[in-house]
Amino acid sequence: QVQLVESGGGLVQAGGSLRLSCAASGRTLSRYAMAWFRPAPGQEREFVAAIGWSGSTTEYVDSVKDRFTISRDIAKNTVHLQMNSLKPEDTAVYFCAAEFVLGSPPTRSRDYGSWGQGTQVTVSS
Repeated sequence: QVQLVESGGGLVQAGGSLRLSCAASGRTLSRYAMAWFRPAPGQEREFVAAIGWSGSTTEYVDSVKDRFTISRDIAKNTVHLQMNSLKPEDTAVYFCAAEFVLGSPPTRSRDYGSWGQGTQVTVSS
């Protein structure tokens, strides 16, 4: 079982930046896909970004492409989400997720078995 702890959320003005981090313990993430999700109307959790186990494959929801960047530090067992040009509609609790996947990182919340408690991001207009 992987334990995940998110940090880095906060209050920022529109156009600003935040960097979320997800620290893992209990198991090395070297063969795990990692992803970020947030709640959205009509669905349990909306996919935001994902990164494959090697770090060479990334996926993004269209609404955050060219603004958000997901990265991983395998040595530190940590994943980051750099969020730039933030908009009020990005306001949400952001959840980190992990799953043992050797192929492309999944983009559905049902495909991830380990979750963090979430970190609040609030973007004011």
